[in-house]
Amino acid sequence: MSQTEGFYLCRMIKTICVCGAGTMGSGIAQVAAMAGFRTIQFDTNTAMLEKSRAGIEKNLERLCEKGRIDTTKKEATLQCLVFTGELTDCIADLVIEAIIEQPDAKKNLFNALCSINSPTTIFASNTSSISITGIAAAVPEPGRVAGLHFFNPAPLMKLVEIIRAEQTRDEVVEELVSLTKILGKTPVICKDSPGFIVNRVARPYYLEAMKMVEEGAIDPSSADAAMEAAGFKMGPFALMDLIGMDINFNVSNIVWNALGQPARLQPSSIQEQKVKAGELGRKTGKGFYEY
Repeated sequence: MSQTEGFYLCRMIKTICVCGAGTMGSGIAQVAAMAGFRTIQFDTNTAMLEKSRAGIEKNLERLCEKGRIDTTKKEATLQCLVFTGELTDCIADLVIEAIIEQPDAKKNLFNALCSINSPTTIFASNTSSISITGIAAAVPEPGRVAGLHFFNPAPLMKLVEIIRAEQTRDEVVEELVSLTKILGKTPVICKDSPGFIVNRVARPYYLEAMKMVEEGAIDPSSADAAMEAAGFKMGPFALMDLIGMDINFNVSNIVWNALGQPARLQPSSIQEQKVKAGELGRKTGKGFYEY
């Protein structure tokens, strides 16, 4: 075993850097800070950083009002957080990227951070569908790269997918499993494959529902009501509006193309039309429903 490999067996993650201050990045940063980790929230967009800070403070205040946490916990969590727009501040034991779903953007970010971080820093992507093996191949010491896929909203959703790339070291997977449990989440491990577990299994849930709408068999509200009555927490159309039409449509395309464009997984034309029209769901005020 090399010195680098041995280090993983006794390493302790103390600082976590979350890159991207959007909904997912902000949620992951809150989870990490609440677990007591020094947490760096990075984004080049100052407005996004301020929105993230305000959102986390509001979430913590709401938890206080509900009696879930006390003011001491709230203040301790805020003390763990550092917000920055400077890449040079992003020095950590674990880097989690939650930026735009473009492979080159993720590779470029990781490479820039590799130059200022330790060779033992773990790099994890929160991507919902992009190949982790492909990202790792572009990063120095690819054995420290893995997927760490949280679900929205990250503070509430328990499941976290840990994706093992072809290059990922066993010790890195073990460390991420331990960390995920400390964060109060439920880890599941899967090999790198199109859509991983949840997004692969969920494609028919969305696509068949939209196909039935295209055929005039149902309308979105009826479909959602039926699925919720059957025990699902959210119907497919309400869930797509929550996730974001652009994100959901992009995942469908990635999975479809990666699997050789099977007819059963062809992305929906009605969803494509909504993306082109800017009707992306809750974040734009209109998707399949109006907000």
